Amino acid sequence: MSHKTLLRTGPLMQGGTSPYGPLGLPDAEGLALPSGFTGRVVARSGDKVAGLTWHAAPDGGACFPDGDGWIYVSNSELPLLGGASALRFRADGTVGDAYRILSGTDLNCAGGATPWHTWLSCELGHRGRVFECDPYGARAARPRLAMGRFRHEAAACDPERRVVYLTEDEPDGCFYRFSPSDWGDLTEGTLEVLCGSGQWRVVPSPAGLLQETRHQVADARRFDGGDACHYAGGVCYFTTKGDAGLWAYDGQTAALDRLCEGVRTITAAPSGDLYAARRTTQIDVIAPDREVTPFLRLEGQAGVELTGLAFSPRGDRLYFSARRGRAEGRTFEVAGPFRA
Repeated sequence: MSHKTLLRTGPLMQGGTSPYGPLGLPDAEGLALPSGFTGRVVARSGDKVAGLTWHAAPDGGACFPDGDGWIYVSNSELPLLGGASALRFRADGTVGDAYRILSGTDLNCAGGATPWHTWLSCELGHRGRVFECDPYGARAARPRLAMGRFRHEAAACDPERRVVYLTEDEPDGCFYRFSPSDWGDLTEGTLEVLCGSGQWRVVPSPAGLLQETRHQVADARRFDGGDACHYAGGVCYFTTKGDAGLWAYDGQTAALDRLCEGVRTITAAPSGDLYAARRTTQIDVIAPDREVTPFLRLEGQAGVELTGLAFSPRGDRLYFSARRGRAEGRTFEVAGPFRA
């Protein structure tokens, strides 16, 4: 994907013709899709899936390769009981296993996948932590305290610059980056904050014991509730809750642009298209030429929030959850002829 197309040639363009055509009639779950696509619910909060009771408040998610199959990981934004669970899919798309990969943590909202196939699960609570989890369920999760103690929302790895970008869910929150001492090992490293000058400055005390991290650097740039975060094609895309903005930070040029309004979370397909969940119950596709068109919609679902967008490793299935508060939640799979 040419990220400079999005960043350098003007704002995104709403409307136009979708690459997948118009949306069809909603199915029994209220899911309206273009012709050729199918949807199903793979997990429901409180119901058993492969022997596991699926968690409430499903939020951030990611997919990981697993031989001929794949794994979808989902956070739970519950107080004290949060954590994260995984669904293991066989090559034919059936669910072969389901299990916990993190338990006993607080308000696990979003997170991010690493290039070395681990899941960073972020705690949203006061002085929240980042936990590095094994999506395959073989190793215990570990807190990565050098990444700071604050209201963590999401994380996105930039393998080109070997940093991890982090968002903070505060009305005057900051945008951070963590540089590990050894790429692939998040135990130690340097936490920096983006400043109004466009420069990055070191956070003196990432633990935030005496002073919160966002208040430690005087000219730190403020964002109204940092939310989702995703890296693709040289750009870190992130959203802000308070003003519903979609932002793009170019890691090479250090340019920061606000692309559009009304976006809740975002992911990228292997094709380079971006998929953005709106504050409504709609997911749009953003093509490299900056045209924004509807991809799917959940009909008759007022008050539902779409979370956890992630593509399977082959790019032929899109996963997301539809949650209402901290109780009801459904995790969907959409399969079909996504653009290569």
